[in-house]
Amino acid sequence: MGILSRLLRRRNNGEEIQIVSRRPVGKFRVKGSFRVGQRKVLTGVLEDGMATPGYKLKGEAGVAMIYKIEREGRVVDFVVDGDEAALILEGELKTDEGEVLEVYTS
Repeated sequence: MGILSRLLRRRNNGEEIQIVSRRPVGKFRVKGSFRVGQRKVLTGVLEDGMATPGYKLKGEAGVAMIYKIEREGRVVDFVVDGDEAALILEGELKTDEGEVLEVYTS
């Protein structure tokens, strides 16, 4: 298996991503979405709380895990209230512009 295919493969191997925590730790308002390779990317603003890679996003149409976070063109370890960011996801999550997603811990 080549390096590129290892990077792009899905770690969950088709298994459904599940939420374990009971209360959300933040809210993310979606401004836009697009695809980079096989990954879904959401742009928007974290309105409340915080988010780090490994946390999960829950919307009306499902759940996906945050694989990586970019802010102003740089990869960051976390985002907090008011930060605009791009969340690169692992898994599929259908969203609409303006939708507010809940952020949960792993």
